[in-house]
Amino acid sequence: MKVLVPVKRVIDYNVKVRVKADGSGVDLANVKMSMNPFDEIAVEEAIRLKEADKADEVVVVSIGVKQAQETLRTALAMGADRAILVVAANDVHQDIEPLAVAKILKAIVDEEQPGLVLAGKQAIDNDMNATGQMLSALLGWSQGTFASELDIDGDKAVVTREVDGGLQTIKVNLPAVVTVDLRLNEPRYASLPNIMKAKKKPLDEKTAAGYGVDSSPRLEVVKTTEPATRAAGIIVGSVDELVSKLKEAGAV
Repeated sequence: MKVLVPVKRVIDYNVKVRVKADGSGVDLANVKMSMNPFDEIAVEEAIRLKEADKADEVVVVSIGVKQAQETLRTALAMGADRAILVVAANDVHQDIEPLAVAKILKAIVDEEQPGLVLAGKQAIDNDMNATGQMLSALLGWSQGTFASELDIDGDKAVVTREVDGGLQTIKVNLPAVVTVDLRLNEPRYASLPNIMKAKKKPLDEKTAAGYGVDSSPRLEVVKTTEPATRAAGIIVGSVDELVSKLKEAGAV
């Protein structure tokens, strides 16, 4: 079975995001970029399936700018077999929207014929949480979302999902699309020898136009603002004063 894993290049989760002075978006100048953490977990799980002889090949795909090659090389260094880069934008500030990504991924799935698509449940830059579900609908495949456990049982995938009431375990027919949550695994670090080997692994470069997909944005970002700063607290001298302050604030 072949496993396809989409990965996205985002601002590193350790970096404090800065908004442009004119409010037109996020400032990406001289900012460290890395693989979306949810996608990193998906790559790790795909590699583990291969190590357990439940998958034969792991193919990683990134859709965006040419700089996403770095992200794909990271996935290859972790243990993926080959990579596909779909150049769909020239400006690093242009975010390819979920529907366009899903359409491109569908075209790649039609070419590659994987038995499983493993994706992060969402990207940390836009929090859309939509691509996996859209891809499942376009393909007409089964889907399992927010996976915290995954097992392949013959021609079915057993997925434990995180839901509001706790955990839900479902069994879906393969081929399927599964989106993963943070508690599925702990991604490995790429060793130096594997980083060197990754430079020789195949990385095909294609374009969105080559798949007949228009990746131009349908949404317009009107304004971007930083979260409001938290107001300073006050120290009260007694429980009675605390209750009084809460009443004034309408909290009780």
